[in-house]
Amino acid sequence: MSNPFETYKFNRSGKSVTNRAVLAALTNKQSSNDGILSDNEINWLTRRAKGGFGIITTGAAHVSKDGQAWEGELGVFDDIHIERLNVLADSVHSYDSLILAQLFHGGMHSPQKLTGNTPLSASKVRSEVSESGFARPASEEDIDRIIDDFTSAAVRCVQAGFDGIELHGAHGYLISQFLGTKTNMRKDQWGGDRKNRERFLIKIFQAIKNNVPDSFIVGVRISPEINKIGIGLDDSILLAGDLRDEGVDYIHLSCWDSFGHSRDYPDDPKTLTEWFVQSCDDLPPIISTGGVWSSVDAQNLMRQGADLIGVGRVGIAHPDWANHLSNADYDPDRPPFTVAQLSEAQLSDVFIDYMRKWEGFVAD
Repeated sequence: MSNPFETYKFNRSGKSVTNRAVLAALTNKQSSNDGILSDNEINWLTRRAKGGFGIITTGAAHVSKDGQAWEGELGVFDDIHIERLNVLADSVHSYDSLILAQLFHGGMHSPQKLTGNTPLSASKVRSEVSESGFARPASEEDIDRIIDDFTSAAVRCVQAGFDGIELHGAHGYLISQFLGTKTNMRKDQWGGDRKNRERFLIKIFQAIKNNVPDSFIVGVRISPEINKIGIGLDDSILLAGDLRDEGVDYIHLSCWDSFGHSRDYPDDPKTLTEWFVQSCDDLPPIISTGGVWSSVDAQNLMRQGADLIGVGRVGIAHPDWANHLSNADYDPDRPPFTVAQLSEAQLSDVFIDYMRKWEGFVAD
């Protein structure tokens, strides 16, 4: 088994990373109203690079104005964002970390009161943030436009000096909505069987790859199972194989609990990561995220077959987490954390207020 503190090289892009620790994309609400990066957001991400994380991922960044899902969200939908993205890239690179932008569109989760537009999705589905109570089905023109928006956003990241991007195909946002059988009831080329439901994601990936350098990393994050929208483990494993065949640079599994078992197969002892690595040959690098806290957790996740270790909450509270991975017994403090502790960890007041929504994380 590889050590979490060892270096890693992405074969397809040729880029190397100093260790296996990945700061996963985290909502932090620190961007300005027009989506431009704030100093607070740059400082918080840079602090994790200084703390040793080999890869830093931005929070979800909307590629279309109508794809914004919450206030304070990073934007990559316009050239006005490039300058500050470049500041972030230079800052993170000064600590020898790679910087990736997570690109997404909220789809049915993009509030109409925020965007001024009726939310869209793969099909007409219920939406709690639409004035009508429903998201409208995306037209062919919408689909073409959004594919172009993802592509343009990726090109901006190239221009800003980023090392790559991650397509957010997880957590029920627009790409997931096309993948899910309960949110995609289309009868055209964008819906129906599994291959058609994958088409939106595959076309986005292909368009980006055709417009960025070979050295630019293009990965995909997926949720192995989201029963609510009709994403099951079997289809997700087949999707992983199709992404492999397309030449994706990595697949990021958003497991929530990396040590739990499949809800689709509750009696099977395999973890979600094990399901993928044991079901598909020659997979690209696998990042797995969910519930990792200690160095023992990190080692156990690599035993499951993960190549890189994604973390969220522990990286919020412990910016130097990655630097401690060489200590086999590292087990940092767990929540709740005081406001003073989180401020010391380079969270702004806005970010700390957001973290209060996570039960038991902030001690007031």
